Amino acid sequence: MAVTKGQGNPDWSREEVILALNLYHAFDGKIPGSDDERVCELSKTLRGFPHHSHAARDETFRNPAGVAFKLQNLRSVSTGRGLSNTAKIDREIWAELGTDPIRTHELAEIIRYSTEAVVGLLSDDVEEEFAEGKSATRVHVERERRSKLRKEVIAKRLKLGDLECDVCGEAGGNVEPAIRDSMFECHHIIPLSMIGETKTKVKDMALLCASCHRLLHRAIAKKKQWISIEEAKKQLFI
Repeated sequence: MAVTKGQGNPDWSREEVILALNLYHAFDGKIPGSDDERVCELSKTLRGFPHHSHAARDETFRNPAGVAFKLQNLRSVSTGRGLSNTAKIDREIWAELGTDPIRTHELAEIIRYSTEAVVGLLSDDVEEEFAEGKSATRVHVERERRSKLRKEVIAKRLKLGDLECDVCGEAGGNVEPAIRDSMFECHHIIPLSMIGETKTKVKDMALLCASCHRLLHRAIAKKKQWISIEEAKKQLFI
């Protein structure tokens, strides 16, 4: 049985296993050695995750040997043979994506883009985490916070009438008109995993009051599934 020296390192996250599964699909079940170029490249990617900056100081963290070992775990889950101590997250990801390499690749590309985009952009104040994983969540939030996009959304809405929250209908009638637009924030109508684009468009955004926006993010994070604006209208308020 292969052995790695990674004890004490953080457990593999959902997004990391998706990247490993994407590589597993590419190898068609034939597990390469730790010196394989693609294994080394994935190791480099995982060690570069912004939320793993501390763990990556340890040379054993997600090193090529560890990546190759994870591929062996995925093969064991796939075939039912080999290693017996496979991780729960490996079994869950395989049950969800093991027979869908196309979807796996789509999610892997989103995760890779997310990781590259967030480096140096955001602080660690993101509390919510969507199903795509921590890095994708950070990109999602970063896009919603872009001031230029928010101004474009508000300008478009003002052409149609007064501003109001798409969930609760709050229009801020008791707020000074000159600063009323400050109570509104942008929110993606559909998640990044379904948009699959690197540029967010005005048509992809809803306009929510700050309270509904935070409540909706918390509800999505808690349920680990997307909640549409129409569903939010029914679920967020009793």
